[in-house]
Amino acid sequence: MNKSRAAPKVSPEKLLGLVQESLDVAKALEVVSIPLAGKSSIADHMVVASGRSSRHVGAISHQLLKKLKKATDYGARTEGLPHCDWVLIDAGDVIVHIFRPEVREFYNLEKMWMAERPDERIAV
Repeated sequence: MNKSRAAPKVSPEKLLGLVQESLDVAKALEVVSIPLAGKSSIADHMVVASGRSSRHVGAISHQLLKKLKKATDYGARTEGLPHCDWVLIDAGDVIVHIFRPEVREFYNLEKMWMAERPDERIAV
């Protein structure tokens, strides 16, 4: 009988800790964690980090993906690994962006996501 089993749930806080620890071990630069609660339903946390070069971005990404796979049994979805200018790792409750410094400066995601959400107006 082939029963599909749901992947074990890892709390968003534990997942964030695992991501931050992995980025620290991999010597990622300028790691910023952005809480998304109340700003977006896509995830609970966003982490933005830099690598010194495309090779470093790739190494950081592969190391993090390996740890996520081991910790969660389902791993994460990725975009950008072939070029490693900007790698997006979607681990469910935590989204990680790993950039080369020039690309990070160009997109400036932190500025966009750290801004306060404007008050909602109700049409009368």
